[in-house]
Amino acid sequence: MIQRRGYTLAMFQRYRLRHPGSSLPHLWFFDICRETALWYFFIVHRLRRVDVMNIPREGPVLLIANHQSFYDPPAIGSGIRHRHADFLARASLFKFKPFGWLISTLNSTPIKQGAGDAGAMKATIEKMRNGRMMLVFPEGARSPDGDLQVFQRGVAVLLKRAHCQVVPVGISGAFEAWPRWNKLPIPFRDKIVVCYGQPISSDELMAEGTDAALGRLRNEVQTLFERAKSIRAS
Repeated sequence: MIQRRGYTLAMFQRYRLRHPGSSLPHLWFFDICRETALWYFFIVHRLRRVDVMNIPREGPVLLIANHQSFYDPPAIGSGIRHRHADFLARASLFKFKPFGWLISTLNSTPIKQGAGDAGAMKATIEKMRNGRMMLVFPEGARSPDGDLQVFQRGVAVLLKRAHCQVVPVGISGAFEAWPRWNKLPIPFRDKIVVCYGQPISSDELMAEGTDAALGRLRNEVQTLFERAKSIRAS
């Protein structure tokens, strides 16, 4: 009996590592929503995940991805079953209270667009110091044409202060499924492919300076984006 209790306790401790600091009900709610989203993407958009196990099982992680549409956070996040992601979402999305409650409960932090948001950055750094995984889109806004845009320099603040593993991510097909000018997604239009890259230490990235770090990250994301596009076309 004691051995069984010890095994159960160890199992719950491993489960809590998916999102350190969260209660079990919070973890369960996130898992239910994630599985629902994942099966939606499997069925409606033929989601394919490539090398998702590149993402470390524990410790602070910063996911750096291209930004094609509103689909990006749930498509990228739901594909990761072995841990939970935190997100930055534009502040206006929290104005509608029920939706604001939902995305807050699903680990989203509001951020103001068009200007540096020191509060959001501080909250993000604190979350990663607590061992969480954060998804960030350095382009700052959805792509107007589906291609990768210029990376904003705000992500360099996270690289300097978070001391984490950085995983580049490329997503393709989300722009076609839900382009920027559409109010609603277009179901069954095309498949979505997400490619997860190899983790890189933030200290390694910043060793040659901010510009070099951002350039390398953008190249990594571009390579994964092109790989995702080629998989969609095959």
